[in-house]
Amino acid sequence: MPEGDAVFLTARRLDRGLAGQILTATDFRWPSLATVDLGGATVHGTGTHGKHLLTRLEHDGRSLTLHTHLKMEGVWRVVDAGRRWPRPAHEARVVLKTGDRDAVGFALGVVELVATADEDSIIGHLGPDLMAKDFDEQEALRRLLADPERPLGEALLDQTVVAGIGTIYLAEVCFLQGAHPLGPVSAVRDPARLLQRARQLLRNGVYYGRPTTAGERKGAVWVFRRQRQSCLRCGTPIQVGEVGPETKRRTTYWCPSCQPESSL
Repeated sequence: MPEGDAVFLTARRLDRGLAGQILTATDFRWPSLATVDLGGATVHGTGTHGKHLLTRLEHDGRSLTLHTHLKMEGVWRVVDAGRRWPRPAHEARVVLKTGDRDAVGFALGVVELVATADEDSIIGHLGPDLMAKDFDEQEALRRLLADPERPLGEALLDQTVVAGIGTIYLAEVCFLQGAHPLGPVSAVRDPARLLQRARQLLRNGVYYGRPTTAGERKGAVWVFRRQRQSCLRCGTPIQVGEVGPETKRRTTYWCPSCQPESSL
């Protein structure tokens, strides 16, 4: 599932294609919105909160928000009008057309339309957004520390604690912090520093266009998906395990030397 930086880059892509434009036609291939026509709407822009995309429009005097979520397989693409789409048409869930471009959401996991004033009904339960300029660190800390015995990795993946971290940045920020992802939150020596590091990693991901956590080489990571490979810092083989409640198990990675269980 795309993480906060990838979703932020998707919003930027949509803004380049749609912001300030008037929609000439729309096609919602989603049962609850199949009859909706937003032709004539002005697109103000697309914002994000964690892994959620919020495209804000003005239509017939109403302020509306198109909420989409990529889930595991979704993607937005913007192509010049008349050009062939990069994925099969049967995967399209939303088509937004201007005179010059088509913005197409393929294989989206969530599509809904709400009044902009009601956005809290969609994202109000989420924790502070790590990508936000006004990131509320104190609220994020309060939520993270609310259950000290909760496994750290589980807490960081919980979007109601802090929004934007997925399995890549979970593994990478825990490595950089020297924290074991399966240990309790209470074992983290400096939780504020951990959140600051996570925020910086996401920003770096936007700058480089992909997760880049181990130096400036694009795509370089410390531990993510490097099981049985040597730790780039100490040479110890990277280990792999699962974190999260039974119904939401996710894979994570760590160096047993740099992130020893004895430090928990």
